[in-house]
Amino acid sequence: MFLVGLSGGIASGKSTVVALLRELGCAVIDADVIAREEKRQLLNSITHPEIQKEMLKQILKYFVLGYRYVILDIPLLFETNRLTKFMKYTVLVYCDPPTQRSRLMKRNGLSQAEAKARIASQLPLDKKRKLATHIIDNSRDWESTRRQVLRLHARLEDSLDFLWVRLAAGTVVAGLGGLVYLLLRHFIS
Repeated sequence: MFLVGLSGGIASGKSTVVALLRELGCAVIDADVIAREEKRQLLNSITHPEIQKEMLKQILKYFVLGYRYVILDIPLLFETNRLTKFMKYTVLVYCDPPTQRSRLMKRNGLSQAEAKARIASQLPLDKKRKLATHIIDNSRDWESTRRQVLRLHARLEDSLDFLWVRLAAGTVVAGLGGLVYLLLRHFIS
């Protein structure tokens, strides 16, 4: 199993991409949700040990369930930069600045100046683009975004990354199962 870090900017459409990934049956761990459950400030939550512990628990759960990869939805992934080293891939949900500003104004009822200030408080999406291994351009319509998510999902599903780990784990589980069977058979007869 490998980890995929997913990030974006305010009003870039990350929630839309996460919803599409969940529809595809992907395992998604949302740092925002964990942060709200821990009643912490989002800005500091990603590096907080309790948040990291909860994320690790959820990662282990998906590993045991046999998921090929887990998506970690971390809004400030590139700003904190502490967790990127654990990610096999990083995905940025991108949209062009005018679209981002327009969406934010409409969604939050902000003036143009307020929207610009909110966007300026984050690392610019163009800088995040350079740090991501995959980009989902959410500047256009929903169908275009959906097609990009489907392509990304197919690529991740077809990945042979960590195949040897999955094979080794399968061999160990099969071996232990066989051993338990032989022991039970010996003691029952």
